[in-house]
Amino acid sequence: MNHDELNHWSKRAADWARDYHATLRDKPVRPDIQPGEFRAKIEGPAPETPEPVERIFEDFTTLVPDAMTHWQHPRFFAYFPGNAAPVSMLAEQLANAMAAQAMLWQTAPAANEMEALTVDWLRDALGLPGDLTGTIHDSATTATLSAVLTMREQALGHEGLTKGLPGMPPLRIYASAQTHSSVDKAVRLSGIGQDNLVKVPGLDGHETYSMDPEALDALIRQDIESGLKPTGVVLCTGGTSIGACDLIGACIAVAHAHGLPVHVDAAWAGSAMICPEFRPLWEGIEKADSIVFNPHKWLGAQFDCAVQFIRDPRPQIATMGLRPHYLQTQGADEVVNYNEWTVPLGRRFRALKIWFLIRAEGLSGLRARIRNHVAWAEEAAQTIAALPGFEVTTDPILSLFTFRFQDDERTAALLEKVNNDGRIYLTQTTHEGAFVIRVQVGQFDCTREDVMMIPTVLEELSGDL
Repeated sequence: MNHDELNHWSKRAADWARDYHATLRDKPVRPDIQPGEFRAKIEGPAPETPEPVERIFEDFTTLVPDAMTHWQHPRFFAYFPGNAAPVSMLAEQLANAMAAQAMLWQTAPAANEMEALTVDWLRDALGLPGDLTGTIHDSATTATLSAVLTMREQALGHEGLTKGLPGMPPLRIYASAQTHSSVDKAVRLSGIGQDNLVKVPGLDGHETYSMDPEALDALIRQDIESGLKPTGVVLCTGGTSIGACDLIGACIAVAHAHGLPVHVDAAWAGSAMICPEFRPLWEGIEKADSIVFNPHKWLGAQFDCAVQFIRDPRPQIATMGLRPHYLQTQGADEVVNYNEWTVPLGRRFRALKIWFLIRAEGLSGLRARIRNHVAWAEEAAQTIAALPGFEVTTDPILSLFTFRFQDDERTAALLEKVNNDGRIYLTQTTHEGAFVIRVQVGQFDCTREDVMMIPTVLEELSGDL
């Protein structure tokens, strides 16, 4: 394929994409397919000779979409969404066409400087302090790993990078019991070790299931007395399971009293903070040392796109950065190279889709969508609670709530029926030992009617359970 042919096929692809999105409501959200079934349709040796693009494109359209879970389906209410506003798709197309490797300022000056601007735009939109800076990662997992590695090196005087961890005192990371598994992964990969991740108990009866600040303080003191080395604290705003939000200000005060840095995982809920009325959920956030949120989860920036705000980037650069001679920019020793803020050397031009998105939708448009999602989730929860046999087990925190139907066995059976039915897609978690079903409203193009399909389907399918 040459560039003239690419022009033709790009137009064909754009037409297909328009039709695909226009017909998503008519498709089951999750495919009715068994493991290995799709591969059997495409099995064969790698072609030795070129095939016509027409044939390849036809195979794609006839085989691939029906074997995919449709993440852009307006009735996708499972997990958190991987949103993709149309304007974000356009920006990704342009970034892909340039195919830049934005590892250094000199390899992609516009990408580098646009990243700085869009991070500032988002910082201000979320009401964060103006002295925060930051960078764009692929996902919150990478941002959290970067933050934990930085905590490790600060605790070890930056000797862990050179001497390793043997012989060092056991390091301890403290986190809410509601934090995401990416925190567990970070302590594992950092060499701190799963056994040194301390899950702090929550406050009894707290409305957003916060970590207990007094318990955090007691655990830190206990570890110091035992000869262990407290290293950092990870808090959550909008936990994945039930949307839990820690008392950010109170927990940061405890951590900072012990000289510990704090990273806040707001991967999903952070987007909602463009609406001032939701900011009490992370009151005290201005004192955090590091914060991550994913614009791809709720703002409409196409996956992948995670923004980490950092109070002082120097410790993270000292931890993550390497600048061999071949990566230096002559005459610009102090230029910002964002690869030094994160794990990969290679970097995509992720800022472009944020730049397009905010300009095309406006903060007012993005706020309206999030407010709608929160209101519709509340309405759906109230309707489900009124259905016979149903119980809302955790009230909506923003647009996430959970429910169950009679008991664990019937709840699990209902979830299986719902997802096989295909009109909506939900997923499960456990809460206080019970099997419950999660509902999270956040698809970029969903409507109130899409959301209210949830209680309609539940009422219909629970009838014979």
